[in-house]
Amino acid sequence: MKHRFLVLLIMTLVIAQSSLAQSVLKGKVVDENDGSPLIGATIVVQGTSQGTATNLDGTFTLQAPTGDVTIKVSYVGYIAKTFDYSLSEGQEKDMGSVALKSSSIGLDEVKVVANFARDRETPVAVSKVQPIQIEEKLGTQELPELMKSTPSVYATKQGGGFGDSRINIRGFSQQNVAVLINGVPVNDMEGGEVYWSNWANLADVTKTIQVQRGLGASKLAISSVGGTMNIITQSTDAEKGGTVYQSIGNDAFSKTSFSLSTGLMDNGWAVTLQGSKSSGNGFVKATNFESWSYFFNISKRINESHRISLTGFGAPQWHNQRSSPHLINRYRDHEDGIRYNSDYGYLNGEIYASGYAYNEYHKPQFYLNHYWKINNNTSLHTSTYASFGRGGGRRVEGDNDKWLEFQYPSGEPYQSTKLTPQGLLDYDAVIDANASSNTGSSAVMAMARNEHDWYGILSTFNTKYANIDITAGFDGRYYKGYHYRQVTDLLGGDYYLDDANINRDPTEPLMEGAKIGYYNLGEVLREGIFLQGEYVTSDYSAFLSGTVSNKSYRRVDYFQYEPGNQKSKWENFLVYSIKGGFNYNINDQHNVFVNGGYFTRAPFFGTIFKNYTNEINQEAKLQKILSSEAGYGYRSTRLKVDLTGFRTVWMDKTLTRTIGQEFANITGLDAVHMGVELEATYKPTKKLSLNGMFSVGDYKWDKNVIADIFNEDQEYVGTVSVFAKDVRRGNTALTTGYLGASYRVLPDLKIGADMYHAADIFAEFDIESRTTPDSEGVDSWKMPNYTLVNANVRYDFDLGGFEATIYGNVDNLLDTEYISDAKDGRNHTAMNAAVWYGWGRTWNMGLKFRF
Repeated sequence: MKHRFLVLLIMTLVIAQSSLAQSVLKGKVVDENDGSPLIGATIVVQGTSQGTATNLDGTFTLQAPTGDVTIKVSYVGYIAKTFDYSLSEGQEKDMGSVALKSSSIGLDEVKVVANFARDRETPVAVSKVQPIQIEEKLGTQELPELMKSTPSVYATKQGGGFGDSRINIRGFSQQNVAVLINGVPVNDMEGGEVYWSNWANLADVTKTIQVQRGLGASKLAISSVGGTMNIITQSTDAEKGGTVYQSIGNDAFSKTSFSLSTGLMDNGWAVTLQGSKSSGNGFVKATNFESWSYFFNISKRINESHRISLTGFGAPQWHNQRSSPHLINRYRDHEDGIRYNSDYGYLNGEIYASGYAYNEYHKPQFYLNHYWKINNNTSLHTSTYASFGRGGGRRVEGDNDKWLEFQYPSGEPYQSTKLTPQGLLDYDAVIDANASSNTGSSAVMAMARNEHDWYGILSTFNTKYANIDITAGFDGRYYKGYHYRQVTDLLGGDYYLDDANINRDPTEPLMEGAKIGYYNLGEVLREGIFLQGEYVTSDYSAFLSGTVSNKSYRRVDYFQYEPGNQKSKWENFLVYSIKGGFNYNINDQHNVFVNGGYFTRAPFFGTIFKNYTNEINQEAKLQKILSSEAGYGYRSTRLKVDLTGFRTVWMDKTLTRTIGQEFANITGLDAVHMGVELEATYKPTKKLSLNGMFSVGDYKWDKNVIADIFNEDQEYVGTVSVFAKDVRRGNTALTTGYLGASYRVLPDLKIGADMYHAADIFAEFDIESRTTPDSEGVDSWKMPNYTLVNANVRYDFDLGGFEATIYGNVDNLLDTEYISDAKDGRNHTAMNAAVWYGWGRTWNMGLKFRF
């Protein structure tokens, strides 16, 4: 027994001594291109469990064993480096500045074109979503929902269908948020919308995202009233290799993806390919979907001065939707609860979604880029691009279209809505009624086609002289949208009659494939120039930029006008912007900045032309936006803080609404949005990282206006007052908060959790309904506040010589029941509001191999 105790004591002393036989490595990990610190880069001793991560300034300290060791420094999106050292006991080794190179060729050039903001230099309010956050946090969320960790952002899934999410920034809808992919605007040129289902699986090829709130750093004339989402995709990988990924999740979710890259070959060529397929049943009942995606980049380095690249990506998809919100009691009384969806039935034993509840689309986007390094101080980057959108959404057409529709926005059935005993849409009853008709089908299914051809060129010239950086360029875009409805299913009838086309006999029997309802084109042409001067030193930076552009609209209508009279004249709007900012770095820790700007914006296409005709709305005015910000930043090894205050005034907004058979022209609306934003990151230990934000805003309509009313013959019939003053904007959170934690249990094992809080959310409402004096200052229904908790885990390991990673996510961990979107009711109460509930608890897990 004594011998055993002696052996145990000796072993303990040996282990203790060996644990003391350590050395120390320290250094700083930075981006090779701009020297910025890489926060959270990992430094590990290969073959051991010893490792650490960089602090907020990129520095690190690592305890390492004595003897011969190999140190690996890595960061997602960068090429890893290894270092071999022979360390002695107690030695302190300074590795100096470890510069990692981006794993994508030409990424830095894309960032220049995309106007990426630089920390402590560009005087704008900005938040950044890193590639590692996308990998670890996305889970069952869609790309806009990742932005909820940034201040003044409200993002939801709306009805809950695949790709149906939306995002608001500083109280402005995504129509008024500029979305750029590789510096190229993707907001719809007619109405400003962004349809995220068109960009399904965009996260797979996203390298980084910047959310620039307010005016932002973009030099283009874009719709950045609320802010700019600057998405940079993968370009060509610098190294040869690839990945294979498989994930599964709740409600039969499955995703398979791959990527392959040749790396930069000796002949200067490089090719990267990526593809994926996703499918599932959806959390909400009858929202099944299928999506494919593809991405390619072909790059050629001609010489040291010239490089060209061709990039293409797209995501053909179809998905069923929940388009009808419902009264709260409807969800509570139904067996499906918050998953309830009324917008479907069964046809031939398969789920068949009704009007506004099915979408299919494919919007491939192609870029041809030329990068010309004229000399060390001067460059010219030119991007030509094209996009061809094809697809649309399902609609019910006919005299008895309400057989298959629900009231909007209440979601309640019409008296004539045909339902089965289970409360589903009764397609068999509709088919029987159509089959027995002597005048063809009185309710048919059609696709509302909203297709387009879009071409553009963006050329940016940049030159530097001393501390002055001058950028000038040209932005040209042409867009043609094709809008029509097309019969896809006669639902049991022999034919369909439609009198919408004055150039067609209304008694002509129409079959599947025929165009009905309307057929028109929308053309948008934009030509603009921009100029910016930027002065940068280590202590000061300032910029002043301006844009001038002409935006032209033309409408072509093939149904309401005879040949020779089907085209409207071009309607032109000359718009401009000017903005500037100043940043002062007080010392290495503190900085302050201010910025401000004023710009005009053309009304949207639908506002220009009255009531879906070629008649010009002469009352449509240029919208005017005045915005200002002031901010403070603090940086240290373990703490990073940003504080911003903002005020945006939106003047002369024009709305047009069809009310019954009459057309309302609401002009001169003003809104004031202001608030305070706080964002912070804290790294108390080398293993634990905390980040959070808090924002509070006040977003209100600012004055009452008078609306002109026209009848169906476009004749003026009178006016009505709209009492909007001091009414808060709807469907956005005035108060948001976020707290995230990430803990590295082992060098290869990391766990994380996030908590998001949204408060002071008012239901969406139609401003034109506020027509009585007692409406002034009366807010819509205030929705309940809610808090969501998500959790994630990541484990890296080697398997058969391949690097592998397991990901796991649980979103809405506590299964919180919450209302994410609402339409206001008659009395501004919960009883009359039509709502969409957010998703309950969901999960997914995935395995990725790298080779």
